Amino acid sequence: MPAFAAYDGTELAFQVHGEGSPVICVPGGPMQDPVYLGDLGGLSAHRQLIMLNLRGTGGSAIPRDLSSYRCDRLVDDVEALREHLGLDRMDLLAHSGGANLTVLYAARHPQRVHRLALITPSTMAAGVAVTGEARLQAARHRRDEPWFPAAYAALEAVTSGRAAGGDWEAIVPFWYGRWDAEAQAHHAAEDEQRNDEAAGAYAGEGAFTPDITRAALAAFGAPVLLLAGEADVAAPPPAMAAFAELFPNAKLVVQPKGGHFPWLDDAGQFVATTAAFLG
Repeated sequence: MPAFAAYDGTELAFQVHGEGSPVICVPGGPMQDPVYLGDLGGLSAHRQLIMLNLRGTGGSAIPRDLSSYRCDRLVDDVEALREHLGLDRMDLLAHSGGANLTVLYAARHPQRVHRLALITPSTMAAGVAVTGEARLQAARHRRDEPWFPAAYAALEAVTSGRAAGGDWEAIVPFWYGRWDAEAQAHHAAEDEQRNDEAAGAYAGEGAFTPDITRAALAAFGAPVLLLAGEADVAAPPPAMAAFAELFPNAKLVVQPKGGHFPWLDDAGQFVATTAAFLG
């Protein structure tokens, strides 16, 4: 697996899928091995995907300073990868929690970003609120599923702050547009792919300064794609629309029947949308 040295000497790895002009891909989790992304439903047929293994995940080394897992400090790792690849500007794609990192990178290094694709992104870095009602509204797209009543009751408990027992596990089907064998296997693999210690530090105190980030994003002129899933309870469309408004040159696309992993739900639609944006 190719590797490079970060600013502090930590060896970081990345996987390469496909050929052509590269797209730097930042996984979510947070702090999850990018293996869960696969080749993003076949996007590698259109662009070369460079899958960054964040420090302490996948093939990357555990750093000596564990506080370097904090999201704002990971910005320097993305910059080190750009320098390693010899790119003047790069196309960035991030999923879920990884969007916080790419947004902070864009705010700090706007001249280094050519295009920015945010796939069902977390909004923590920018301070965009996600309401419980927006999550419930997205969930109601799944009302015809046999598991819906129990899962919806659990989601009501979670969004109202009454979560107990197995409620968090009960709502997992809502994360996928189809709760089939593929989705269940995808979810079952997550625990082994995530560095829980790193995930706990990712959003630690001082990681995010939303007012400063929002001001920077207002001046960020590069094209931005926000791809939302119609039924995604983690990043529901109303929050994604509010997120898109922070950028002067953003396009919001809502994938019909999509969940939090839209390349699994409808690979053809996902690839068509993303490849058209990336060019």
